[in-house]
Amino acid sequence: MQTTLISLRLLFKRALLLAVFALPATAENTPQEVINALLDDFHQAAADADRERYLGYFAADGVFMGTDDWERWPLPAFRDYVAQRFEGGTGWTYTPEERFVTMGPGGASAWFDEIVVSRRWGRFRGTGVLLKVGDHWKIAHYSLTALVPNERFEEVARITTEGFNTRATDEDD
Repeated sequence: MQTTLISLRLLFKRALLLAVFALPATAENTPQEVINALLDDFHQAAADADRERYLGYFAADGVFMGTDDWERWPLPAFRDYVAQRFEGGTGWTYTPEERFVTMGPGGASAWFDEIVVSRRWGRFRGTGVLLKVGDHWKIAHYSLTALVPNERFEEVARITTEGFNTRATDEDD
């Protein structure tokens, strides 16, 4: 298995040279480079509120995991959410800062983890699994997790526990 970290500057230059949608690997580009360009454009499509481009990166049975405990979005439900959210021309912007891509045995799957940053919400970790479908890579699973500095975890744990307890009490009423 190979693990790579490619500089974002290099990724941006390479992404400009690659096709925009569901990028196939070529002799000039490693699978990791193709996947990095795909993920960069996946995030850009969300920032552009480009519903078709964004959702087109998912496998037919793909799943998006959000930051709340109930946010497990199989693709059909996620399509509805994204359509509603992007309708007004506003998406969400998460800018990748670093990414590691690992190829699975046989080169038909890959997984990744990345640090992405939102100006409004801060730092997150995105993790996911991609599958090779024909000549194209598709996102089978993407999970977004809010990052918490270890020295602040006790405070955050208290806040989230209170929030979940309040939610449970409100649901019981």
